[in-house]
Amino acid sequence: YRGPQKIHLLFFRKIMLSKIELREKNTRFWNEFKSYMSSDRSSNGKKMNWLNYPTDIKYIFLRLEADKFGARINFDIQAKDAGVREVIWEQMQELKKVLTDAMGDPGTWIFDYSTDEVHAFSRIQWETTDVNFFVEDDKEKIFNFFREKLVGFDEFYQNFKEILILLVK
Repeated sequence: YRGPQKIHLLFFRKIMLSKIELREKNTRFWNEFKSYMSSDRSSNGKKMNWLNYPTDIKYIFLRLEADKFGARINFDIQAKDAGVREVIWEQMQELKKVLTDAMGDPGTWIFDYSTDEVHAFSRIQWETTDVNFFVEDDKEKIFNFFREKLVGFDEFYQNFKEILILLVK
């Protein structure tokens, strides 16, 4: 019999990992995801590094996150020049309908966003909150969420990236 304290400690143990355990879990998770996506090619037919999506613009990033709160894909515009960031943001708003169709939902659009590491950037985020990075049974759901959103984003981006590239030249 596992009393309430024992179950609580087992659950607590799953979330409270040492730095080394967390690093190993992260490495294993992302390596497995890379393998999971290895047969998926870009919509332009090229082999793709989905973990480091090539936007071809030095201050636009596509970032994947997974934690105990869910999984997210973030399209970040981190131009230091606020005017450049605003121009890209306005263009993305013009393309919002097409992007929404490709992604399956509009996501969350935040013009002024910041983190501890980066101040004042813009973010479009797609998120699922019904998964937990620390629950092994959720891994497949996280991978499926990432695949669906990455493939949709790639379809959109391959068609419209030249517009964004021309904006920043």
